[in-house]
Amino acid sequence: MPFKDLKSEISELIEKSCTTKDTLLHICRLLKSNVPHYDWVGFYFRNGQKKELLLGPYAGNPTEHTTIPFGKGICGQVAVNNQNFVVPDVQAQDNYIACSLTVKSEIVIPIFVNGENIGQIDIDSNTLNPFTKADEVFLEFVCTKVASIL
Repeated sequence: MPFKDLKSEISELIEKSCTTKDTLLHICRLLKSNVPHYDWVGFYFRNGQKKELLLGPYAGNPTEHTTIPFGKGICGQVAVNNQNFVVPDVQAQDNYIACSLTVKSEIVIPIFVNGENIGQIDIDSNTLNPFTKADEVFLEFVCTKVASIL
């Protein structure tokens, strides 16, 4: 499904949002099932005032990484630097946390509420270097929509 169509579906989901957790889970499942190179889709959120992220809703194989300290791994780095992080090849990253041996690439986009980084969307791909600028722009849109219900 093209990103344009997914944007419409996500906007509709957000407008009809019953519970935030269910909406986020539905977004994860929608992205995983409609974007061929999105093999794991999940949300991580800051744990109160602690400098760590907690795993929220996700779609894909279970992960043991339910808590990630700030600065550790790609997600932890995004929590510190507040910038998108696209990793074409996870093997080339020194500070990568392996969730699965099949993961080849990752993209993480922060979610801002009132200018504060409160979480992020994390996408793993079993394909080497699949993420384009279109993925990044689309996921920024997703994060902006998600921020509106947080």
